[in-house]
Amino acid sequence: MIPTPTSSQANRILVLGIGNILWADEGFGVRAVEEFHRRYAVPDNVTILDGGTQGLYLVNYLEDADRLIVFDAIDYGLEPGQLKLVRDDEVPRFTGAKKMSLHQTGFQEVISAVDLLGRCPRHLVLIGCQPLDLEDWGGPLTKPVCDQIAPALELGCEILAEWGVEVMPRTAPLAESERLLANDIDHQHYEMRGRPA
Repeated sequence: MIPTPTSSQANRILVLGIGNILWADEGFGVRAVEEFHRRYAVPDNVTILDGGTQGLYLVNYLEDADRLIVFDAIDYGLEPGQLKLVRDDEVPRFTGAKKMSLHQTGFQEVISAVDLLGRCPRHLVLIGCQPLDLEDWGGPLTKPVCDQIAPALELGCEILAEWGVEVMPRTAPLAESERLLANDIDHQHYEMRGRPA
């Protein structure tokens, strides 16, 4: 178990969702972090970020983080919708393995770049979900993957609690200006109202 940091220790935390919402289950990480932001309020030392497919543009965010949680769709070869949590030194072991997602190489390059700069987060947790379909252009998350958003968020909350972070359920809906994704690409507008034109 990771010890709870004291208030005098640096504890900047990044909760990151990566993926591409245009390719069905590839959007799992983005939709998970979007839902996390919709459900929970976090302290000022926690940043919630839709990383999309930004690749090396994420370096600055990782440099500023002491601890990192990543939500992503990853091909582990498991049953569709199955979650797998990987921590710390276990994460880089996937480098050079079969391609796990459309943007995997880009994110591994981000981790490598931050590591070379000596600024890699001290603790890294990857919460991955086995996709069913990564080739449905414009399609929504499949049901087995969509059904794992809530359990994935529970895992994220457990990790944050281990790190001494109190996550509070929101008592009021977010205003439109407070949403993580806007311009009708949020989950409700983009996926729940049917396939985009």
